[in-house]
Amino acid sequence: MSSSAMPSPIVNPAIHRPATRIAPRADPTPRGGAMGSHNHGFRLESASGDVHFDPPGLATRQAGAWQGFSGEVIRLIRREPFQSEYCGSHHLLIDYERAVRSKGESLLEGLPGSTLHDFSRKLTFVPAGHRFRESQEPRVLTRATYIQIDPRQLLECEGASAADLEPRLFFDCPILRQTSLKLTALIETGDTGCRLYAEALGVVLAHEVLRLKRGRQPTVPERGGLASWQRRLIAQYLEEHLADQVSLAELAALAQLSPYHFARAFKQSFGMPPHRYHTSRRVERAKTMLSRPRLSVTSIALELGFSDTSSFTRAFRRLSGWTPIAYRRALI
Repeated sequence: MSSSAMPSPIVNPAIHRPATRIAPRADPTPRGGAMGSHNHGFRLESASGDVHFDPPGLATRQAGAWQGFSGEVIRLIRREPFQSEYCGSHHLLIDYERAVRSKGESLLEGLPGSTLHDFSRKLTFVPAGHRFRESQEPRVLTRATYIQIDPRQLLECEGASAADLEPRLFFDCPILRQTSLKLTALIETGDTGCRLYAEALGVVLAHEVLRLKRGRQPTVPERGGLASWQRRLIAQYLEEHLADQVSLAELAALAQLSPYHFARAFKQSFGMPPHRYHTSRRVERAKTMLSRPRLSVTSIALELGFSDTSSFTRAFRRLSGWTPIAYRRALI
């Protein structure tokens, strides 16, 4: 689908006004992990293009930039209609922490448009060169993180080009979102002393984006998944029992479903079977623990319920692309 075939964005005549473009920075990803905070008109600027919002003055923002990627946290301070648009040479990942609209439409080149009202905790992926437009009449104060990824970051991982990646609108991917949340936290705290940690997260993020290419996550959640209360209950239970062997029957009983229907609904909601999700959460916890030098790889493996170091290493490498020792070295 070419850019010329894209539908025109929804425009509310009451709030539309001509956009004033600001020249992008010469170097969007300095090694130093530069961060800033602003409360005026907002846009995520980079040499690849920018995420443009209209009208200005509706939000506060905090930004961070590192080698290979940059990000910005946007928080609405007034509940007024707005529009956003992006088309650039970098990939864009949007993590909607809180987003509920009464009206509006999201248009991503290559996909049907969506008028979904509540897309809180959803992700959208815009491959480099694809056009994305969105309009919202928000019912809550929208909060989202916009992360731009240099395609060279993915080339260094597995030689993937922009053509290898597909656009994805409002999808669930708990593993990818956990990494995004960690980057969001770094941006919000303004911790410039964590450059190596942030860049390691950027590499992990790139690997997890490439997992989308292999079709391991659904583009849009299908009907028939778990109800919101069931998702919250199951996710919380698994977080509290990371080191335990949790059976399918045990989880199904919590959700008040048969094991057969629970397994199908769980995969619809989380994008993977329960056992794989449980293992992925262990690996995510292990990443945090590996940042503490006093903890050995063996002690981390045992604390998280793995039978031995080799089984932990296999699971960690399968889900992250790194061995635990290599991941720890990247954090130093």
